Amino acid sequence: MIIDLDEDFLLVQKMRMGDEEAFERFVRKYYAEILKYCRIHIRDYGYAEDMTQETFTRFFRTFRQYKHYGKAVNYLYVIAANACKDYHRKRKELLLEDLPKIPDEKIDGIENTIMITEALDTLSEELRETAVLFFIQERRQKDIAAILGIGVSLVKYRIQRARELLSEYLGKENI
Repeated sequence: MIIDLDEDFLLVQKMRMGDEEAFERFVRKYYAEILKYCRIHIRDYGYAEDMTQETFTRFFRTFRQYKHYGKAVNYLYVIAANACKDYHRKRKELLLEDLPKIPDEKIDGIENTIMITEALDTLSEELRETAVLFFIQERRQKDIAAILGIGVSLVKYRIQRARELLSEYLGKENI
């Protein structure tokens, strides 16, 4: 009998044994994906990087208890979502003058980015989270269900509803 173990499972096992290279490979594998997710939820690049690092810090702090049921990246998304929510909760306490300044980096298609961001902001939190994971992060419905802790049928409904509302807002038929 041959057991097919996935790469994440093996990396986690190596990390549990103290293999520093496994830690580095794990971070390199998912860092860009989690950073992109955090940048969508936290529009300041520096803070998005902080939340990405916080995501990996939280994972490594608890990875010994981590149970590998599928993809480790799904667990990272759950942690990243919580880190972003914590960030926004803390930001509400700050004064307006303490808000971060817009970074000086050049972004292609800034007008489209602003339009899409505004459209996403019109959605309820549940629809927005599902839409970001599906349309922007390009996660599979099954993975979204695991990340959000809901059924696939609810994910399908939310995607369809988000598609309708975004189409209405953006005036496009094929989102």
